[in-house]
Amino acid sequence: MRLSPVFLLSATNPSHFPTEAKTHNAPEVAFLGRSNVGKSSLINALLGSKEAHTSSTPGRTRAINFFALHEGSGNNKKARPTLIFADLPGYGYAKISKSISSEWPTFIEPYLAERDQLALAVCLVDTNIPPQPSDTQLIHYFQQMQRPYLVVGTKADRVSKNVLNKNMAALRKVHEIDDILPVSAKTNDGIPQLWQRLHALAE
Repeated sequence: MRLSPVFLLSATNPSHFPTEAKTHNAPEVAFLGRSNVGKSSLINALLGSKEAHTSSTPGRTRAINFFALHEGSGNNKKARPTLIFADLPGYGYAKISKSISSEWPTFIEPYLAERDQLALAVCLVDTNIPPQPSDTQLIHYFQQMQRPYLVVGTKADRVSKNVLNKNMAALRKVHEIDDILPVSAKTNDGIPQLWQRLHALAE
């Protein structure tokens, strides 16, 4: 099933979140992770487009950007979207982490905790670096809130298979989770498997 993205809006306040009139109550998928984890690249790989802005400077995304995904060409914007993607600001980058973290309670935490349409949070972790405490904190947050989440390991093409397996085992152990889906926005590895999970939400 081909899905075409349409940019909806950028939100920096709960009052900006898309209304049911815009989304028709379609299930929303939130993408979040540390700055420079490859979030925008992954979203673009899923969409087959350049909808999400990528930057060499971590922390450029300072709002929640919403995209409506329609079947076919997506020309009929009034039709109910199949899914809504929510691209959230990154966290954990030393130079800007204080300014980013100060913004979280104002609109990001309300979105994650209270948004009825949020069907899945995709938590991105970097398979090339040791497990990060901020990632563990985020995963535990969703566990405590009993929100559905999926942990996805990015940049899986950058290391050998043996190193990847070792790194994935370390991530599972430290984050205390059983399931991590490794993906590569560059080679497309894992992208079809991730789409299977997302299509299940739409159905």
